[in-house]
Amino acid sequence: MSEVMIRAEGLGMRFDLGLERGFSLKEGFVELLSPSRRRRRRREDFWALREIDLTVRAGEVVGLVGGNGAGKSTLLKLVAGVYKPTRGRVSVHGSVCPMIELGAGFDPNLTARENIFLNGAVMGYDRAFLLRRFDEIVDFSGLEAFLDVPVKNFSSGMTARLAFSVATLVEPEVLIVDEILAVGDLSFQRKSEEKMLSMINGGTTVLYVSHSLESVRKLCSRALWLERGRLRQEGSAAEVCKAYLASLEERAV
Repeated sequence: MSEVMIRAEGLGMRFDLGLERGFSLKEGFVELLSPSRRRRRRREDFWALREIDLTVRAGEVVGLVGGNGAGKSTLLKLVAGVYKPTRGRVSVHGSVCPMIELGAGFDPNLTARENIFLNGAVMGYDRAFLLRRFDEIVDFSGLEAFLDVPVKNFSSGMTARLAFSVATLVEPEVLIVDEILAVGDLSFQRKSEEKMLSMINGGTTVLYVSHSLESVRKLCSRALWLERGRLRQEGSAAEVCKAYLASLEERAV
């Protein structure tokens, strides 16, 4: 049996919406200086995920489907280590490439050229390696004419194309993907999908979120359907996507 690359047990993630919505640094400073003005804040707990168990083995491509707010991106961020779970535990083995919120690590005041080296350094690549692969990154992104333009002047699609080109420079053992195949124009979307398929065929383990059921069926061997933070169904990608689509159609009637 193949090695387990991702394992989550009893995973739960809670956010305090009272803190998220009703507290600011300014308010905290005022309360610190004037204790008499200190107000009682009502706690509003929101469980983005509850009791999620997940096992992904080496070479598997597992898709996550569900509506907005179902907990898909939260689960990816827990697996990627962006969040620490409120309950349960998650473990990941092997080198990980999280493609979540592409371009979030860019400095908008730096040029595309400078951000390639900055983002590459953050991902652990040294300058010599990035210099050797620089032309490959630029060629894949299709942004040769914009290398010395500050990223703040880029469209969101251009930024995502650059980030994707750096993120997929080396094929990791575990790839965590959130809606990246919809970036850029149609030509780049096809290149992105071909790159993903190349990584999958090379044995990369993938945890993939998309609202495109077609891409989930095409790329994934297995899928999980999340609804309101809970696992509603798990099975083959075809079965889960069919059940989820039927649910959407039923609600639309």
